Amino acid sequence: MALFGDGRELAVKFCPDDFQSTANIARINPYKNNTKILEIHMKLLFDMFPVILFFIAYKMYDIYTATAVIIVATVLQVAYVYTKNKRVEKIHIITLVLILIMGGLTLILHDEAFIKWKPTIVNWGFALVFLGSHYIGNKPIIRRMMDSAISLPDVIWVRLSYMWIVFFILSGVTNLYVAYNYDTDTWVDFKLFGLMGMTLVFIVIQGFYINRYMEESESEAEAEILADGGEITHNSAKTDLKK
Repeated sequence: MALFGDGRELAVKFCPDDFQSTANIARINPYKNNTKILEIHMKLLFDMFPVILFFIAYKMYDIYTATAVIIVATVLQVAYVYTKNKRVEKIHIITLVLILIMGGLTLILHDEAFIKWKPTIVNWGFALVFLGSHYIGNKPIIRRMMDSAISLPDVIWVRLSYMWIVFFILSGVTNLYVAYNYDTDTWVDFKLFGLMGMTLVFIVIQGFYINRYMEESESEAEAEILADGGEITHNSAKTDLKK
């Protein structure tokens, strides 16, 4: 889960606080045109808007000013989404509630530890949701999000889900390690660039893993069509299988 805010809150996710955007990028069908990819990247940029302002405000002022900025930016972001779409995704609501609570405690108690815990709480929350989806409902949540875009064997969906669970837990632990072992300057840099970098690397690895099984599925489908006397037409965009 952009995953899905802080860019992944995915996400997705992508920075570790927006998994919805992360999931959107992860489920891109390579045979679609580039318009959808552009739309998803624009959404990612929009989701990252508050954390980018947080980063700028911190570099110009301090952690408390940056915290106030990210609170206001997140409120405005959610208000804009609601005004435009007449609805707000659950991930944005969760992000808003968390930033109001953790950011508010940071400002009220003048303790930056609260805002530093936020990415970890978000990531571990996603890990719990993904794990719970194995026991509630008939499909892991990653499959519900991506099933319409790609076809994979059941066991691969389960593996992907556990890969995301491990990744979310690792992201949360890494955030705390940086927060408590390095200064705030380093943590702020890590929050924007480190967590985002971890997410992008993970998505690339996941993409290669998924592609391996997608290619196997396509090869099996082509073999079945040929065995039935069908035709396979190749072009630059896709492969058409016709019986």
